[in-house]
Amino acid sequence: MSKGFDLGGLFRQAQQLQERLASAQEELASRTVEGSAGGGMVTVTVNGRLEVLAVRIEPTLLEQPDVEMLQDLVVAAVNAGIRAAQQMMAEEMGKVTGGLGIKLPGMP
Repeated sequence: MSKGFDLGGLFRQAQQLQERLASAQEELASRTVEGSAGGGMVTVTVNGRLEVLAVRIEPTLLEQPDVEMLQDLVVAAVNAGIRAAQQMMAEEMGKVTGGLGIKLPGMP
């Protein structure tokens, strides 16, 4: 006689996956990536929580400031940093979920 559907086993697997995801999210929060614009004239550091931790502006940009250009470079660098962080998160979460095709919020 064959066994029926193991609902308890499914719940255990779901719990294990949830624990692995929480652990991966915690680890990702401590990792950082950089995004830059203007050939590195503006660089931002973003963590796995999608928080901007630092902004570095090349001092030569401030010698004869072009406010609009500087604003554009900061926006572009922040967007590049966020994209890099999302990519890092997607790769790591893909490892955790084992290619189950689960789409998690905030990830491409």
